[in-house]
Amino acid sequence: MLTALAAAALMGVAACSSNPENRRTVGETAGDAAVTAKVKTAIATDVGARTATAVNVTTYNGTVQLTGFVDNNDQKSRAENAAKKVDGVKSVKNDIRIKSTS
Repeated sequence: MLTALAAAALMGVAACSSNPENRRTVGETAGDAAVTAKVKTAIATDVGARTATAVNVTTYNGTVQLTGFVDNNDQKSRAENAAKKVDGVKSVKNDIRIKSTS
C-alpha cells in the first residue's frame, strides 16, 4: 500500500514538472546572474552610474535584455556595446527607450 501511494505521488510530481528543455540548472541560473552583474558594472563604467541605474539588465541563457529609459541614442548604443563586451554574453536585445522631451 505504501509503495503504491509513493508511486502515485511520484507520478503526480512528474506530471506537474516543466518541460525538460525549459529546466535550468543551478549553475545556469548562477551563470546568468553573474553575467547580469558584470553587464551592470560595464554599463556603469562606460556610460555612467546615472544611466546605469536607469537601465535594467536581465540575462537568460547568455542572452542579455536591456530595458529602461536613457537621455539619448548615444547612451543607448554605449550601453549595448558595453554589454556585448562582457564574457558570457551570447547576444544582446536592446529594448532601451529614449526619454521624450515633450
